Amino acid sequence: MLTDDYQNPGPSREEVDAMSGPVVLEFGTSWCGYCQAAAPAVSQALADFPSVRRVKVEDGPGRRLGRSFRVKLWPTLVFLRDGEEVARAVRPDDAEQVRRGLRQIAPTGSEAT
Repeated sequence: MLTDDYQNPGPSREEVDAMSGPVVLEFGTSWCGYCQAAAPAVSQALADFPSVRRVKVEDGPGRRLGRSFRVKLWPTLVFLRDGEEVARAVRPDDAEQVRRGLRQIAPTGSEAT
């Protein structure tokens, strides 16, 4: 599922830990130039993985979820399977970098049932 808006507030850490299946948490902001530059590559990669849920979370000082994942740079993509971090991509600059993380949490569209 693709969304364009960053959630503010986003889910709590408890809600994230309870998420089932493959999920990508994308930390950033709508005004971040790095986030805007990475958006096409992230969307392109996610199009190949329709089973992955994308949760865009607005990050910033004092935002607990980002701090709990030790997010320092935007965008940071945290790849989760059943609430557990499996991989991450920080400031991805191409779709293949994002796909590497996605492959660790979900089958591609052609393999999905």
